Amino acid sequence: MADAVSIIAKRTLTSEKIIAIDAFWQNANQATFTSTDKIKIAYVTNFKRAEESYIVIIPGRSESYLKYQELAYDLDQQGYDSVIIDHRGQGLSERLLANRFKGYVAKFDDYADDLHQLLSQVLPSLHPEKSHSPFMLAHSMGGAIALRYLQKHQNKVQSLVLSSPMIAVSSGGTPSAIAEFIVNTGTKINQWLSSTPWYFLGQNDINKTSFADNKLMHSKTRFQRFRTLYEEQSELKLGGVTFHWLSQALITNKNIFNDLAKVTQPVLMMQASEEHIVDNAAQNSFCQQLYKINHTACIGGEPKIISGAYHELFFEIDKYRDIALDSAINWYSCKS
Repeated sequence: MADAVSIIAKRTLTSEKIIAIDAFWQNANQATFTSTDKIKIAYVTNFKRAEESYIVIIPGRSESYLKYQELAYDLDQQGYDSVIIDHRGQGLSERLLANRFKGYVAKFDDYADDLHQLLSQVLPSLHPEKSHSPFMLAHSMGGAIALRYLQKHQNKVQSLVLSSPMIAVSSGGTPSAIAEFIVNTGTKINQWLSSTPWYFLGQNDINKTSFADNKLMHSKTRFQRFRTLYEEQSELKLGGVTFHWLSQALITNKNIFNDLAKVTQPVLMMQASEEHIVDNAAQNSFCQQLYKINHTACIGGEPKIISGAYHELFFEIDKYRDIALDSAINWYSCKS
């Protein structure tokens, strides 16, 4: 693997780099498999180094692998192949409700089970040459999925990088006990009165924010690029979350801490200091507790804080994104 991040991998997202990304993506293999409960799951592979390890990229909520083209390209420039999954209920994977815009999953661990099927059955069957143990890079909700995968399933993952992981959803200043009461009460009322999952309070089919109002990234270029992608491919769009999805997120938060000892891999957690989507306090608690039982995780018992950055570390302006990218590459280089 490359020992240092190359100039091209750290370039601003110029028109020249976009052309290079598009050319790179022409060779990506976009495919699907059917889950054990008959849900179509989409994924993409960028495999061209037969005997090398690869990186499993696990996106966040509402995202598609198509959003991650620049990151996959940058990792390729460093000598890393990649595979990216679209979670059930979003992206190009099959939606789970009649209203395709509702953020929903029956059980949060279904996400981890889909990932396990991809890595333990689908890829070994189609790509037996990729027998080396992979690395993982997981963002936001993908971080919770990655942790549950490691906790539930036998695996060969070498190490994990977490980008703004959803150890817990941000309650927006509402005390956690009150927020949990609202979610659980709303979920029960929903179950009593309807078989159709309801949106959580204030959520709807439209999940759209102007760049000026967004708290995801400071990069206008990257913001407009992914917004254009979702406008041009309307099948990628996803709205807000349901009461049920939030109740599953609460259960997952408890499960992650209950099964902490099952995370034995080296773990790098990167935290955005200007976070508005997930709970940084939960990330801090996770790192403190995990480090006590796994000294290769969250070195020093704390996350790596990227000061000034918003939630989307790999879609940020270059001065934040470069830190995230360099940190991930260096982590893999040291742990391979």
